[in-house]
Amino acid sequence: METRHRKWPWYTLAGALIVLDQVVKGLVRATMALEERRPLIPHFIELYHVENTGGAFSILEAHTWVLTALSAAITLALVLCIWKDWLADAPVPRLCVALVLAGAAGNLIDRVSVGRVTDMFNFTFITFGVFNVADICVVCGVFGYALWLLFAQRPKGGGEDRTHEADADCP
Repeated sequence: METRHRKWPWYTLAGALIVLDQVVKGLVRATMALEERRPLIPHFIELYHVENTGGAFSILEAHTWVLTALSAAITLALVLCIWKDWLADAPVPRLCVALVLAGAAGNLIDRVSVGRVTDMFNFTFITFGVFNVADICVVCGVFGYALWLLFAQRPKGGGEDRTHEADADCP
């Protein structure tokens, strides 16, 4: 079992990503008017300053308090998950949980401090929701964990105990 001092890299990573998320959001709020657009990578992605009181794709827009409580509960659960060592003893699930923790906490900070979440990244080549660094962390963490569950948990060697044909002929 991992000792307490070995948990610090996951908390440090989550903390650094929270800081990055908050710095980017602060810069957007300070330098761009609401609804302002600026190209980031032409014909691919732009900065588009929007404020969202809802969740992903503006769901539960009129219920910010529900999302705030949910974000707080998820953040606390993920902190405990790392602290109590409730994860598989492998770096990938720990990384994924740290990513989701950073995303949940980053958006929680916005909901508590300004009452809404600042979003800024918008794909210009497709119609998609505007998102932020915290959202990227959540998506990457959940997707990575799902892939880990699907592929890393398979038994090695194809999963079946196959007897060699030569062994079958031996008396």
